[in-house]
Amino acid sequence: MIPVTTFAGKTVALFGLGGSGLATALALKEGGAHVIACDDNPARMAEAGARGIETDDLRKVDWSRISSFILSPGVPLTHPEPHWSARLARDAGVEIIGDIELFCRERAATAPNALFVAITGTNGKSTTTALIAHILREAGRDVQMGGNIGTAILSLDPPSDERIHVIECSSFQIDLAPSLAPTIGVHLNLSPDHIDRHGTIELYAAIKERLVTKAGLAVVGVDDAMSRAIAEACEAKGINVARVSIEPLDGKGVFADGETLVGVTATDAAPIASLSGIGSLRGAHNAQNAAAAVAVALALNVSPETIRAGLHTFPGLSHRMEEVGRLDEVLFINDSKATNADSTEKALKSFGDIFWILGGKAKEGGIEPLTSYFPKIRKAYLIGAAADEFARTLGSDVPHVHSGTLETAVMQAAADAQALGAPAVVLLSPACASYDQFPNYEVRGNHFRDLVRALPGLEAKGA
Repeated sequence: MIPVTTFAGKTVALFGLGGSGLATALALKEGGAHVIACDDNPARMAEAGARGIETDDLRKVDWSRISSFILSPGVPLTHPEPHWSARLARDAGVEIIGDIELFCRERAATAPNALFVAITGTNGKSTTTALIAHILREAGRDVQMGGNIGTAILSLDPPSDERIHVIECSSFQIDLAPSLAPTIGVHLNLSPDHIDRHGTIELYAAIKERLVTKAGLAVVGVDDAMSRAIAEACEAKGINVARVSIEPLDGKGVFADGETLVGVTATDAAPIASLSGIGSLRGAHNAQNAAAAVAVALALNVSPETIRAGLHTFPGLSHRMEEVGRLDEVLFINDSKATNADSTEKALKSFGDIFWILGGKAKEGGIEPLTSYFPKIRKAYLIGAAADEFARTLGSDVPHVHSGTLETAVMQAAADAQALGAPAVVLLSPACASYDQFPNYEVRGNHFRDLVRALPGLEAKGA
């Protein structure tokens, strides 16, 4: 735990007692703050109370004695409309911040030279975060990894001059962290996502940009126009920028030439590593992720030899193009983390002869952007609330069936793929949120994995 000593003796209100919210309340209490916590879920309130956290309805407290308001990143700050607790804080003139901001203030007060790598982007940030942490551990560094990737940031060990924090940041977290100033900030890419929470793509992009505008080094993916504009804006402000791309670069950075990662300095360009044969980093999107990780590692003085070793031993992420197993010539891939079309595109690019399981709670645009990949789809299996909408998009171009549930889809796809009698892929890549049938993409992906591993004769990977 990181005790938040910078709020010692102050009264702090907090809304949202999920995993990160409860960790935040405990870290504030441990650091000497008086915390008044609230949640719409009575069970969470009871759990916090049992852990020694004072709980109350924030509509009944005296806001004149509240110094700061800590909001869970899952709770709306501005759109589609501010949560009632955020309105109360604003009306009282109380700052609204999140757990990333608490970490930043604690680091500034206790270990200002501690290395801090922060990663964001619409897609790929979890893979890049995990890969950076993995390479740094291969180099013998003391690494703490967390944030949006799973472990709440304040549950990690405290910052110190010997330790590196590698933190994934969502747009929601960045929006609540005004003093975010990492040693190295990584921005990967931008495509429409979470517009319901930010109002417009322009506001979403502006929030993402905040992660790199105060960084010591900004590592910026430049394969989309909005991200290129972010790199240019950073340079205009005098920020040190390293670009990453799947296309050749003119300036400093790392780019992917096919499966070869090339480092570019002011004086030359030289191969750093090859991604050939690394299943956990398959596809052009992972080449960009790996290029970003390599740029960070080089900036932190990791040797090319160690970088190459780290790339080859990287196990990949659960639910992101995860190889679950094989049944005869059929490969089963769990890509449950693909909750929008842009993310699913990466998987469709990477495979052929695909038996595609998709659906759930659709996001804006549906699967219309994926029509150019339809020739790669042997058959589609539709589940969840988006089934009818997606069936209309697939039309007569892709054979499809309304499977309804994931259980039925796996059974049907496995049988059809085996019947092909040739190498094929059963791909769960929903292009949808999970919330209609599953509480989150992890539960959805775990269920898929369990269903696949229960197939007779399966050669499981990592079982």
